[in-house]
Amino acid sequence: MRRLSSFALLFVVAIALLTGTATAQSPAETSGSVVVLKVDGSIDRTWAGYLRDGLEQAEAEGSTVVIQLDTAGTLDEDAIALAERIHEATVPVIVWVGPTPAKARGAGLLFVYAASLGAVAPGAGIGPLEPIDLVDARNDAFPSGAALEDLATGWVQERDRPTPLLFPIEPVPAQGALDGNIVQLAAVSVTELLDAVDGMTVRTAAGEVTLHTRIAQAEGETPVDVRFTSPGPVDRVLHAAASPAAIYVLVVFGLAALAFELTQPGFGFAGFAGLAMVGLGVYGLTVVPFSWLGSLLLVGGLALMTADVLVRRLGALTFAGLAAFVAGSFLTFEGVSDLIRVSPWLIGSSTLAAFLYFGFGLTVAVQSRERITSTQKGLVGLVGETRGDLDPEGPVFVKGTLWRGRSQAGAIAQGVRVRVRGVDGLILRVEPEPDTRAEPSPEPLPRD
Repeated sequence: MRRLSSFALLFVVAIALLTGTATAQSPAETSGSVVVLKVDGSIDRTWAGYLRDGLEQAEAEGSTVVIQLDTAGTLDEDAIALAERIHEATVPVIVWVGPTPAKARGAGLLFVYAASLGAVAPGAGIGPLEPIDLVDARNDAFPSGAALEDLATGWVQERDRPTPLLFPIEPVPAQGALDGNIVQLAAVSVTELLDAVDGMTVRTAAGEVTLHTRIAQAEGETPVDVRFTSPGPVDRVLHAAASPAAIYVLVVFGLAALAFELTQPGFGFAGFAGLAMVGLGVYGLTVVPFSWLGSLLLVGGLALMTADVLVRRLGALTFAGLAAFVAGSFLTFEGVSDLIRVSPWLIGSSTLAAFLYFGFGLTVAVQSRERITSTQKGLVGLVGETRGDLDPEGPVFVKGTLWRGRSQAGAIAQGVRVRVRGVDGLILRVEPEPDTRAEPSPEPLPRD
């Protein structure tokens, strides 16, 4: 009897173990929610933070992640660490290179290898794998050649995906990526992608998962919550400012606006706009590596041309500044990839615009302003008439011309004679003119 009891106990334990093992080996199913993370452009610190935060939130919610990718690589960021974060996610991560004509180069292609599943839109481009980062010096810190291919192959095999038949050294089309096992399927849109992968079993860092991603189209189907995300407006502005071409334009235009304000009597809209543009440009310089020598030549060239404007001539300072400007334009971002380097066409057009703006535009503006100021000073002491209410400023007609006047004695009504007492920049300081005409004498009374 005791033997039978022991045998029954062993039988129950064995059944429990087999049941538990079968349960553990059966793939889990996703929660029916999908998060789409849109990553486009170079992946700088803003985009890298957005990607990490999106993965973390998706893991907390148990959502499938679709990374909608269009990038040429990272910008001074650890591309391998980002790819490992994608690979080690506990939820399915699908990297879709799309929509057409998206591309996945460098770090972007590394993300495709690290994901649970890779997909591409027809007409999109894949590869090459190197350079990983868009900063030339940054690539020295990454493995290259066979070591990089071994790393990507290991990620692919861990996720039970077919081993890539090729690691492109040149961009390949979507069909070439499918034939070479770089990606597993093609989809024109996110909706088509979600329908195609529904029911597929993929591997994650937490084990196998069966995807539940098909958007409900028939009555009785369980709806899937699809949420599209993108960085906020501030992050998008900062991301847009973090590229060599954007920094170059912001700094050049911002300093040109500030130079214009130096020729004016006050500080107006152009000055504030210039400060905002220079501020964004300085932020961009904290993200994109640059040459100090190049930046000093660039800013110094603009300063020399501004100095020539202030002395009212087109001379040696202008041409020396123009030469420094051109040298700085080419040297400031010499350490970045050709894919994002400032275009020679942009540099050429900016040089011509700077010569015309500083050499002629601002010089003519300053001379015109001085002529107007001289004319205004000649109006001091003359009498005119208000053509509108002055409270405290308004139109004043003096010596056949309409000027802007400012009252020195409170509000002045329209049609009042005023005398010019001074000039503030381009504004006449006026005060009411006392009426000095003699009062008419009363008519004599008739005699009786």
